Amino acid sequence: MNVFSVIFWSALTIGLYYAGKRFGRRFPAWWSSPLMTAPLLLIAIAVTFHVSYKEYISGTRWMITMLAPATVAFAIPIYEQRALIKKHWLLLLGGVVVGSVTAMVSSWFLAELLGLNDQLRLSLLPRSLSTPFALIVSGEIGGTPGLTAVFVIITGLFGATLGEILLKSLPLQSAIAKGSLFGMGAHAVGTAKAHSISSEIGAVSGLIMVLVGAVNVLAAPLIEAFLR
Repeated sequence: MNVFSVIFWSALTIGLYYAGKRFGRRFPAWWSSPLMTAPLLLIAIAVTFHVSYKEYISGTRWMITMLAPATVAFAIPIYEQRALIKKHWLLLLGGVVVGSVTAMVSSWFLAELLGLNDQLRLSLLPRSLSTPFALIVSGEIGGTPGLTAVFVIITGLFGATLGEILLKSLPLQSAIAKGSLFGMGAHAVGTAKAHSISSEIGAVSGLIMVLVGAVNVLAAPLIEAFLR
């Protein structure tokens, strides 16, 4: 591994992300999110200088490795919201299962509609999970984690935007209903949006996001067996 490549691409990725955060705070909109601006700028730089994906990922692989401890850290919000889980466990479990099945079925039909090949189809299935969980599930079922990460970002950005619109249109009253909408439909990006509305809605969104990810990781072998 080229040390210069690791330093250069890692510093560039982190620098563009933080620049994107400042830009997003100054011009708040769905398109100004650092999850949108940073990847687009990285792609433009890579294309301009004829840098392959393999070269870029070899220089930033350590960031992907850091997703493992990040996944473990997701146990914290589950512990903090244990009282809520205990009180509404049946409702939460039902929502997680129904939401997960709906997300995967809709992804499958979307892939069929667009005529995507099997590799893209399997990479698209975990798009409604937060990145650490989505990469694990994608690898387990035979998808390409790198492509899955892109689908996750797109889903999060559009999900958070549409979620805000739906929140104004649907007669949702409880924090559980509102938080579940963001946590299930837009994972981490939706959770950030939910926290901007209220801390309670954000907490529920984060809890749903983690539960959905955990359930899908545990169910990955079953999903793989079903697809085969």
